[in-house]
Amino acid sequence: MADVPDIAAVQIDQQEPITDIGVLASKKEIPDDYWVVGQTTDGFDANLWKDSIFKSKVTRYLCFTRAATSRNPKLSNVVVDMKLLELKDSLPEGFTPIQDTMDTQEQALRKERLCVKFVPRHSTDMAICNVAIQSKSKLSLPYHTYIGELNGLAIWYQLKNVPKPQEMVQKSTSVSDVTRCMQ
Repeated sequence: MADVPDIAAVQIDQQEPITDIGVLASKKEIPDDYWVVGQTTDGFDANLWKDSIFKSKVTRYLCFTRAATSRNPKLSNVVVDMKLLELKDSLPEGFTPIQDTMDTQEQALRKERLCVKFVPRHSTDMAICNVAIQSKSKLSLPYHTYIGELNGLAIWYQLKNVPKPQEMVQKSTSVSDVTRCMQ
């Protein structure tokens, strides 16, 4: 899979909700069907673990998928909210912390916790469909929700309507009907 260099790069698939979010120690070995947010919206490295004095060899990158995962095999859950909390803050009800990296099982973040909220797909009308990281530019991203700043990088997400399973079946039926009519 490739880096997600900016928001426009994922516009095609952006209607589908995100089914899992994680943190990677390296953007070289990305899990199948995941996208890594390797660059900020303004073209800088999106490493969430930067040392201010010395160049750190530790890196952390946000990643996400819209596909089935081991935690979500039937795509029955979608991500509806994200929060960035200090380690001492209590975990909000219904949220799951991302504590370890997906690839190396190391500590995901240094001073904060990224927490996500999963809900059953059929029980929500809106879900997160895009995640963006911004560095130098302090302009707000249109139609995005700001969750906080981590090492000088702002993390944003975008909500969209969740296609219901019956809508997805109707769309695929309509396409197959059109295909049959054309034959």
